[in-house]
This record gives sequence, C-alpha cells and structure tokens, in this order.
Amino acid sequence: MQFNYVAKNKTGEIQSGTIKAASQEAAVAALQAGGFIVLSCAPAETMSLWLKQVKFLQRVKFKDIVNFSRQLAILFSAKVSLVSALQALARQQQSPYFGEVLFGVANDVEAGIIFSKALAKYPKIFSPLYINLIKSGEVSGNLENTLSHLADHLEKQYYLASRLRSAMIYPAFILFGFAVVAVLMLVMVIPNLTSILKESGQELPVTTKAIIGLSDFLRSWGWLLLLALIAAVGLAWRFAKTEDGQRFFDRLKLKMPIFGNVFKKIYLARFSENFSTLIKGGLPILQALQISGDVIGNVVFRDIIFRAKEEVRVGNTMSAVFEKHKEEIPPMVTQMIFTGEKTGQIEVVLKKISAFYSQEVDAVVNNLSALVEPILIVFLGIGVAILLVAILMPIYNIAGGM
Repeated sequence: MQFNYVAKNKTGEIQSGTIKAASQEAAVAALQAGGFIVLSCAPAETMSLWLKQVKFLQRVKFKDIVNFSRQLAILFSAKVSLVSALQALARQQQSPYFGEVLFGVANDVEAGIIFSKALAKYPKIFSPLYINLIKSGEVSGNLENTLSHLADHLEKQYYLASRLRSAMIYPAFILFGFAVVAVLMLVMVIPNLTSILKESGQELPVTTKAIIGLSDFLRSWGWLLLLALIAAVGLAWRFAKTEDGQRFFDRLKLKMPIFGNVFKKIYLARFSENFSTLIKGGLPILQALQISGDVIGNVVFRDIIFRAKEEVRVGNTMSAVFEKHKEEIPPMVTQMIFTGEKTGQIEVVLKKISAFYSQEVDAVVNNLSALVEPILIVFLGIGVAILLVAILMPIYNIAGGM
C-alpha cells in the first residue's frame, strides 16, 4: 500500500511524500527508523493532498473533539504517557487535518512545550475554556482528573446541542419539502390547468385568481425572486459577522416566540456549567467569568457576564448585575447565585442551576418533538386544502355544468 506522509527531518524541516509499506504502522516505523518525526501518515486514497491546501475545509467537528477528550482521559488514567496517547489518537482520526494537528501537539509536548501551550496554537479547534482547564490541571498537578472532568463537561454540551438540533431537523425537512412541491406545482402543474379555467368563461373565486397570479409571477419573475433571496441571505450573513449584526440576531433569538425561552435556558445552562467547571478547575473568578463570557455563544449574555466581571473586580457581587437584567436572567437564578456568594458555595449552586436548566431544555425539546408532528400535519393540510379548493373546485364546477 502507498501512504502519504508529512514529517520533520533531522534538521527540523517539514517535508511530505509517499512511502510504500504493508500497513500504516509499518510506514510510520520505517519513517521513524529513517530519523523522521512523523506528523501525519494515512493511506494515499483517503488523504487528499489538496485538502490540506483548502483552508475553509480544514474544520474539526465538535463531536471529534468530544471523542478525543474522552479517549485521552481514559488513556491518561491508564498511565499511558501523554505523548504516546496523543500519537495513538492522532493515527485513528478519520479527519486527516485533525490527525495532523494532534501529531503537531504530540511533537510539541515531546519537545518540552507544556500541553496547554501546544493546544493554544490551534485556537479555532480548542476553545479558551478547554485550554485554561488544561492549564489549571497542569498547575495543580491534577491533569488526570481535569481531563476526565473536561470530557464530562464536553459530553454534556454536545448532548444538549444535539438534542435541540435533532428536534429541529424533522420540521425543517418537512417544510422544505412542502415548499419545493408547492413551487413545482405552481410552475409546472397550475399553468396547464389555468388554460382550462380561463376558457370556461366562468367567474373564478378569489383564491383561484390568487393562485393563478402567483403561478404567473413565479414563471415570469421567479428567477428574479431567487436572486433577491440569495442576495438577502448573503447580506444577512455578512451583517451577522459584524458586532452590530451579532447583537441584533442574538437579541432576536431571545425574543422569538417559544424558541426564545428555549435559547435562554440553553445559555443559562451553558453559563452555569462552564463557570462552575472553570472554578472547580482552580481558575480565579475574574478569569472564569471572562472565559465563560467568551464561549457563551450570545452577545447579549456575554455583555451581561462581562459587566458582572467588572463589578466583581471592584468588590461587588455578580447577583447585583444579574438583578438588573430580569428579562434575560430569571429572579430564581439571581437569588440562587446571591445565596452561593454569601455562603461561599457558588460552585455547588451553579451546578444545581446547570442541572435544572439542562432538564428544562430536555423537557421543552421533548414537548416540541411531540407537538411538531400534529402542527405540521395541520399546516400541510391547510396548504393542500387551499390548492384543492382554488383549482379543483372550479374544474368540478365546469364538469358539473356540462
């Protein structure tokens, strides 16, 4: 078999090429025997060289990071050296890019760079929360427990996000399918029936005229409407990348009917879980608040957390800031955090808040899943009924008058 490899030679220069070997392990062993430090090695048919050059394709799924973190925690607890564990996990990654990154981290650690600094070279993959928790584990000498706790934390975050995503995929797919079918009917089916209706000379109902008018518009100007939609989506996407755009859309998410409340609970669960995890990891409160705000995923909540950080810096409490934002932070959360600050049990209180809102999100998602199907059935039934009444009823009347 042929394997593509990327490796450092004895002078430290990076070079790539192809090597023939019976297996991947044999290829790595042969390269190492030649004095190379292997960064990546994969079968030629699965490792496209052009993939490394296309920046926007170099992404790592959150699920891959979750799996890597859990596997690393297991290997480390089994007393496997950090370098060996990283190299083993790098070889089994399905993503060549992520495997190359892990080989790079392993080589940096082997060269004497501490683990957290090696991870910090890849900020698009490893979040500030991830890096700082690893750093706190290194400082405290308790990296094994830190890795296990970090894996637990990431799995909770992934489970929460996947639950919400799963609940949204089904209705989105059904609505998209209905929209495609409706457009095809308006463009291809309705025009064939329109001539029959017009030739009858009878007065057409308002709904029928509206459907025929919409069909004519889509056939004549559908391309312009499509271009306008693409332009609108592009402008919205560019606007969302700006600070004002992020704030606008993040605030809009919190004000959405039904879903706005779900998003609030998700952000509250995320903040309390992240903040308690960082405090338990030994980080100072100010640094924990800064990181929690950076990774919260919503500008509105980020600003509130940063205000709380500034108040704590000058000797005030977080709860005093949260109390001023009752629309985003429920009074129950503010009161519990106030109690935790007074008793010195803020970590325990935050864990309770995180568990409560995680269960709340689960309950809401389950209810949404149960309600979505009948709502979609009613919606689709109304759409089909409108088309039938608007088109088939006039045809039925024509047939009845013959």
